[in-house]
Amino acid sequence: MRSLWIMLIGLAIFAFGYFVYSKYLAKKVYQLDESFVTPAHEFNDGVDHVPTNRYILWGHHFTSVAGAAPIVGPAVAIIWGWGPAFLWVTLGTIFFAGMHDFGALWASQRNKGRSIGSIASRYIGQRGSYLFLIVIFLVLLMVVTAFAVVITGLLVSTPSAVIPTWGAIAVAICVGVALYRLKLPLMPVTVVGVVVLYTLIFIGDKVPVVLPEDFLGIGPHAFWIIVLFIYGALASTLPVWLLLQPRDYINGVQLFVGLALLYTAVLIGTVIGTDATEVVAPFWNSNTPEGTPSIVPLLFVTIACGAISGFHGIVSSGTSSKQLDKETDARFVGYFGAVGEGLLSLGTILSVAGGFGTVARWEEIYHAYGQGGVQAFVEGGGNLMEQGIGLPASLSATVLATMAVLFAATTMDTGMRLMRFVVQEAAATVNIKVGKYVATLIVVALGLGMTFSQGLDGGGGLRIWPLFGTSNQLLASLTLSIITVMLLRKRRNPWPAIIPLSIVFVMAFWAAIEQAVSFLNPDNPDYLLLAVDAVIIISSIWVAIEAFLAMRRAKIEPPEEPDADVTYEWARAESES
Repeated sequence: MRSLWIMLIGLAIFAFGYFVYSKYLAKKVYQLDESFVTPAHEFNDGVDHVPTNRYILWGHHFTSVAGAAPIVGPAVAIIWGWGPAFLWVTLGTIFFAGMHDFGALWASQRNKGRSIGSIASRYIGQRGSYLFLIVIFLVLLMVVTAFAVVITGLLVSTPSAVIPTWGAIAVAICVGVALYRLKLPLMPVTVVGVVVLYTLIFIGDKVPVVLPEDFLGIGPHAFWIIVLFIYGALASTLPVWLLLQPRDYINGVQLFVGLALLYTAVLIGTVIGTDATEVVAPFWNSNTPEGTPSIVPLLFVTIACGAISGFHGIVSSGTSSKQLDKETDARFVGYFGAVGEGLLSLGTILSVAGGFGTVARWEEIYHAYGQGGVQAFVEGGGNLMEQGIGLPASLSATVLATMAVLFAATTMDTGMRLMRFVVQEAAATVNIKVGKYVATLIVVALGLGMTFSQGLDGGGGLRIWPLFGTSNQLLASLTLSIITVMLLRKRRNPWPAIIPLSIVFVMAFWAAIEQAVSFLNPDNPDYLLLAVDAVIIISSIWVAIEAFLAMRRAKIEPPEEPDADVTYEWARAESES
């Protein structure tokens, strides 16, 4: 079977989701109002609240939620076969992720730009809100520390990605100044920015940067980790228009260029009959390696980003909601942002299902559960582009590695900004005002402390990462529960939220319990992960119960008052600070 058919079916499903289902959500469920005054206008401060062109905001939102996860998840989950991964990515994107991301963005708009954890205090109560913030903070800590390690690993293993990775920052600042200060048209700025970025990729391929093992006495891994946290701290406090928005926008455009190259390689490669377009992975792998866990529930937490992810709700309600120019832009930014991530996950499936050319090579890579990941995507995708469009293997690998690094970096710096928001919101709940610089220092201290907790190689950054899949999906279900309560209180159809909520919560909770049992293994117990897992499980159960009770109340209480009448003093105070 040729991978072209997988690609065409996947694209058709995504097209149905955006052009049909998202329109239904926008008109009938969320009932978007173009005249609604968004938080970006109401609290415009030029730093966090900035009305933004929807294409630029889409770039920020998409690259922030994408990161490396839609690459890693499918590239690992294909151990069970490409069929289950394909179905979960495509159907999950249009019915789960699109609805969730779109809904979180809408919910925040209707609550003065508050984060989904803070919104919980209004819809399920203060106790639920506190516990929600705990889960959010743990998820963000996992993302920030783990992505710092992932990015560092790619910079060390693929030195040709160093120049384009850091050069992209200068490109982004120039784009921001050109758009917001010089008021230049978007299209020519975009073209120049992408051309410069790909020029840097070409230069990086010719001039790889390899740091010596004893660099500055700490080694290349520790050096890059420290630099990444310094960059993240600066990026999280600078005005969004200067770095965050343009960086993410240009990254989003270059991703679509990269995906276009990948999909074109599949098309041309199928026509000329290259080995790389022949699907060598099984549709359903009934001969999984020893030690591979059951596909249910693990598939649903292994592939998070690219199907549904709680982290997306944090981004939607944390940064994107503060930049939405018109409420009607939420469909394009939120739902199409999820579709964009689905396209990346589909490209990953194409790369790791057929990019290796032979069954033997595929089995060599997937000899055990947990194998694959970014390196499999880079190798398989590189083979596709080399055989399909003639792009040299080394340059193909540089393009794909740079794509992965840039996405992971945008997720990391957005995650640090979101952690800063959570610290400020948590402090506000106990009447303590924390400025953005103090909050950022707290975030950096916690992040570096966790990352270096097991040595300068940054191994501590992955210490609690095994919990990300389950906690992230539990967070997605909790976000859907808030959306459900809102819809019930507004007397709108809640089933588009209830159905994914039920499936995701059951699968994620099941996986969390299985993990807790594994951490009690008498041969190799892990009490730290068990303790963190227990906190997440208990918090999730508590919030779920509070949400269920809130749903019952919402069905009998009078309909909610108009959103425009709802005011929150914290939002004004945050804007003024």
